[in-house]
Amino acid sequence: MKITIAERTLHFKQPAGTSRGVYTERRIWLVTMTDGEHTGVGECAPLPQLSCDDIPNYADVLRRFCDVVEQTGEIPYDDLRDYPSMLFGLETAWHSFSSHLSPLRSTFGRLHGKTSHLLFDTPFSRGECGIPINGLVWMGSYDEMQQRIEEKLDKGFRCVKLKIGAIDFDSELALIKQIRQRFSPHDVELRVDANGAFPFEEALYKLELLSQYSLHSIEQPIKAGQWSYMSELCRESPLRIALDEELIGVNDPGTKRQMLNIIRPAYIILKPSLHGGMMGVREWVDIARDMGIGSWITSALESNVGLNAIAQLCSSVYGNPITMPQGLGTGQLFTDNIDMPLVIRGDQLWISNHF
Repeated sequence: MKITIAERTLHFKQPAGTSRGVYTERRIWLVTMTDGEHTGVGECAPLPQLSCDDIPNYADVLRRFCDVVEQTGEIPYDDLRDYPSMLFGLETAWHSFSSHLSPLRSTFGRLHGKTSHLLFDTPFSRGECGIPINGLVWMGSYDEMQQRIEEKLDKGFRCVKLKIGAIDFDSELALIKQIRQRFSPHDVELRVDANGAFPFEEALYKLELLSQYSLHSIEQPIKAGQWSYMSELCRESPLRIALDEELIGVNDPGTKRQMLNIIRPAYIILKPSLHGGMMGVREWVDIARDMGIGSWITSALESNVGLNAIAQLCSSVYGNPITMPQGLGTGQLFTDNIDMPLVIRGDQLWISNHF
């Protein structure tokens, strides 16, 4: 087996704003495994200043891990725990490469050259059902966010996630109030993501104001790494709290359990590129289930290569049908995305039978 690495830059159709800044382009590394006849492709996509493996010599370290896989024919999972985006890319390539051994390859019918897009045998992967997803509204000015909300609602999304923390809080509350005046919680589920934007001293007050509008949950209200403060918020907040950035860099199973036991959030939100690859996501879900903590899976601005893998992982982890909306609506972000058999129908992500 040989593994090649190709660096690629993707360009956003419109700037993607978060409380940490605005993204206009996205750098990824595609890893391709081949035996000369069959190939498998995976995506390694660390997020700048966020991923625990966002390191200056990323390509060199990735090459060393690829060399190990070439020489041993195995993925060194323990060594890759602290490099989740690399692990996720190699896991994806491995599943894609290995799918030629599956009897489903001949019936799956979605091959790109000699590369199979089948990673897991699930009804979703076979194109038999879709996965409900939330409509994502990026940060922007009041008018921009209002327009984006309208677009998502017009497309039929029943779950909308708003990035907050970029404009003044009163304007964000006004936007949420406007939605609630038109749509009841039964009609539209609202989630918000603060990306750690609230100072702890102001957080509970802001959570109380947000809770007036029957929101499903808020992601990461304060910055990560403040376990005692986050634990206090989870106890006192009238709004359910979900952890996201808090999970980054927590790669040891024992530490995962310790953190969740201390903070006790309502939910955790899992991104394979940030939270331990496919292996790490399964660990997080199992530990959370033991504690009665809910979860869902979301992409982290990957290309369609990564999105396809995340969606199929999601269907493998949660089974079918999936009823909770997942964060998998990022496939149309880039002007130069990579073709994959993914299509959004209404508020669900499907694998197309016509790719």
